[in-house]
Amino acid sequence: MSELLPPIEQMLVESGGKLRAAIETIDVNAQGICFVVDPSTRALVGVLTDGDVRRALLKGATLESPLVDVMKRKFTSLPADTPTEEIQRRLTPKLHYIPLVDGQNRPVDYACAHRFRRIQVAQPLLTGNELAYVTDCIQTNWISSAGKYVQRFEQMFQEYCGVPHALAVANGTVALHLALDALGIKAGDEVIVPDFTFAASINSVLYTGATPVLVDVLPGNWTMDPEAVKKAITPRTKAIMPVHLYGYPCHMDELRALADRHGLFLVEDCAEALGSRYKDRPVGSFGEANTFSFYGNKTITTGEGGMITFTDAKAYERAAILRDHGMSKQRRYWHDHVGYNYRLTNLQAAVGVAQMERIDFLVAAKRRLGEIYTRELSELKGLVPPPRSPDVVNSYWLFTMLATDECGVARDDLIAKLLLNGIETRPVFFPLHQMPPYQKYAPKGGCPVTDRVSSQGLSLPSAVSLTDAEIESVCSSLKSILGRRNLFS
Repeated sequence: MSELLPPIEQMLVESGGKLRAAIETIDVNAQGICFVVDPSTRALVGVLTDGDVRRALLKGATLESPLVDVMKRKFTSLPADTPTEEIQRRLTPKLHYIPLVDGQNRPVDYACAHRFRRIQVAQPLLTGNELAYVTDCIQTNWISSAGKYVQRFEQMFQEYCGVPHALAVANGTVALHLALDALGIKAGDEVIVPDFTFAASINSVLYTGATPVLVDVLPGNWTMDPEAVKKAITPRTKAIMPVHLYGYPCHMDELRALADRHGLFLVEDCAEALGSRYKDRPVGSFGEANTFSFYGNKTITTGEGGMITFTDAKAYERAAILRDHGMSKQRRYWHDHVGYNYRLTNLQAAVGVAQMERIDFLVAAKRRLGEIYTRELSELKGLVPPPRSPDVVNSYWLFTMLATDECGVARDDLIAKLLLNGIETRPVFFPLHQMPPYQKYAPKGGCPVTDRVSSQGLSLPSAVSLTDAEIESVCSSLKSILGRRNLFS
């Protein structure tokens, strides 16, 4: 049996018990069903689903009603040695679980659809021209950082974001580092960073020798709080780094105004927000330098890879030199600066070009998934969906929600129960100020919004390749888990 599934012992309840015992068993195993056995012989005598429970309660049963009055006595079971092919044939959209019994009709195992599939949080969709373009690289021997696909990828990205310059790099983290370096950020400077973000944001500041200044996020959209940024600005501040978290853009008008008023650079971290827009303007076009990531779980991928978009021509020119070991553009092997090898390969760029050819489809598919989740889960008590605003286009990189105390299920418990249903989820990021390398940067008064959101947030499967059946499985599993818990309230 799959290690994800609860053991058969957690699926069993004795027929002499009350309805309450069955509900508790179903809640623990998170499968929406239990198998009823005779207390003396351990033989299978019935089954009970959470749907059966709800229907019984509506007809007047109570939690103290005898279980035998509610359970189904007609059910499907199979011998434990039934071939796998026959088990799979018998599992249908209406028959999700089949108890497997020994010669004395005692349950020794069970079959279910979750045994044969796992819904992942994210996975790439590589069904366009990726293979053809990579094959072209190999057949022409252009596999390193020189080649037509790197420049084509940069041009496509530049046009998509509506910026004058774009520079492809090895990954999203070096994109941040190179952007800051190209803008002249150095030791003695300060860069304002949200406390609620992936570690690459703060790490890139530390790479330059500058000091990160952490600020809290807004409770309404979980992104950088402009008022907190305003209070954090000092004479040493040189840049503000908004992070468009999980696809939702920051308040860019206010942050851009703050940067202009104080003569600061704006560096957008758009790693999770390709395709998002703020007031009909694409993210990655507001700052002097802005960065994207193409890791395998991102909206488009090159396996590893990143991009910097520039509105500052001098920063772009400096970054292009630093990306290639600081080598002079006029004299080969002459180095004017201590640079880096931050280049993207032609092979990776070939995948990126194929992905960009389908960017509108990919973003639309993400948004469709986000709308379905929002609609289907909106009435579940205690679940807070991603923020929404008429001024914002959320690209829903990951559909991320909060599981508040009203759920009756702790966030980590909910994650565990969904995994028992073959559904991967993931918690959101830890507050930066809580982790050892960054504790000394914790702001006075802390970041209470970040603390709360971090403890409650989780992301649902958000791959564009999800089928309608898989989306329905995620939604129905959530409804079932939270619905069972609400029976006790």
